[in-house]
Amino acid sequence: MATTITLKRTGDKVPRSECAEIVYKALKAGYRLLDGAGDYGNEIEAGEGLARAIKEGIVKREDVFITSKLWNTFHEKQRAKDIARHQLELWGIDYFDLYLIHFPISLEYVEPSAKYPPEWWGLDGAPHPTKVPIQETWTAMEELADEGIAKNIGVSNFQGSILIDLFRYARIEPQVLQVELHPYLTQESLVALSKTLGIAVTAYSSLGPQSWLELGMHTKTPGLLTHDTVTSIAKTHSRSSAQILLRWAVQQGLAVIPKSSNHDRLLQNLQVTDFSLSEEETKALSALNINYRLNDPQTIHPALGIFA
Repeated sequence: MATTITLKRTGDKVPRSECAEIVYKALKAGYRLLDGAGDYGNEIEAGEGLARAIKEGIVKREDVFITSKLWNTFHEKQRAKDIARHQLELWGIDYFDLYLIHFPISLEYVEPSAKYPPEWWGLDGAPHPTKVPIQETWTAMEELADEGIAKNIGVSNFQGSILIDLFRYARIEPQVLQVELHPYLTQESLVALSKTLGIAVTAYSSLGPQSWLELGMHTKTPGLLTHDTVTSIAKTHSRSSAQILLRWAVQQGLAVIPKSSNHDRLLQNLQVTDFSLSEEETKALSALNINYRLNDPQTIHPALGIFA
């Protein structure tokens, strides 16, 4: 396996060993939720960081809530079950606390021995959508829950209509919906629907374009961290802009999964439960909504327009 992870848009290389160290330091700092996925390409290293923290007595396995995700090329029932077990092996653990369908998109199977993670493209460099129904994939997810491979199951990047349809046939209902959500994309209707259905919502990209800028993407979009509204509220509370954005989400009852390789920011991002935003401040942040979506698979292929 390569010793670096290459960022697709810029070609920058990130040492895989850094991932193990970041996970270890995050656990040492007090983090107890690790959000992973097969597509992230760092499962072995994340597992190494966890194993080190367990070995040193910082945490026990049962103290840490580990999320992973099923990638698009493994939506067929048996392949979904097989890859989940493979992912556990890469992590070096016996179960996931939460396992999500990463996208409501099925792509042509790519043999892991040929390419893992397979990303969006087949071995010929092109995406190949297939016709595996979500119901087949969800049946596999339910069986993973039955077998203790995943304690909880859920979905990611699902919108209202497909979520409602899933509830029509689910034997085990999804417990979590993970979606992009920040003041540029507030998704109030989807959050309201999720609450009605009894699904916990996890927000990703809570800091807006920042993490995408690091990938060389969305470079023309004004960042939320430097937006006047955000910085003004941050100054009022003597907090960082990131803390304000995270608090805005947490105060709505959402879970957040901020990511950072900077140790000081890791510590800062934990400190969002000891202050509150006023109703006026919350409304001002929500008013920044422009329905701006950073993570849209349709930019890869027209047939992947799940948000169309």
